[in-house]
Amino acid sequence: MLGVCLLFVGIVLINNGMCTLYKVDGKSAAVMNLLTGGLSVFINFVSLVQGNYYAAGTGLLFGFTYLFVAFSKIYKLSPIPFAWFSTFVAVNALIFGTIEGITGSAALGITADIRWAGIWYLWAILWGTAFVEDIMGKKLGKFVPLLQVFEGVVTAWIPGIMLILGVW
Repeated sequence: MLGVCLLFVGIVLINNGMCTLYKVDGKSAAVMNLLTGGLSVFINFVSLVQGNYYAAGTGLLFGFTYLFVAFSKIYKLSPIPFAWFSTFVAVNALIFGTIEGITGSAALGITADIRWAGIWYLWAILWGTAFVEDIMGKKLGKFVPLLQVFEGVVTAWIPGIMLILGVW
């Protein structure tokens, strides 16, 4: 299920970055966020029902991120609540990166994998940009949408395809 989620996280990140760069209106950009957020919540609800709380907890961070983005764009909401949510997720991403990539966790059934550490740390940077821009008021210009496109490809699309094909 992770591969399927990552495939769609990849396209939503690419879509969000490109829509920002091309100045596409928020409502149009929100559609892919709704689809990906809904899919992620559904898949991770299944994980929750199956008792895989770690997968569900980490995956729901993504699902709620994209639903939050969608509703914020559709209703033109203040970015502040999303920035605080993103800050919370960024801190958790650092923790999960350390657990999954550096130490592993027998209790969670995770073996150490430096690739996942790098992916979680890159996600922490991306989520952290919301804090920098919307809480601290430091605009980062084209850095954020370019980072979204880069991370969409490197941290989600490619790993998603590899997981679906069974080569990772």
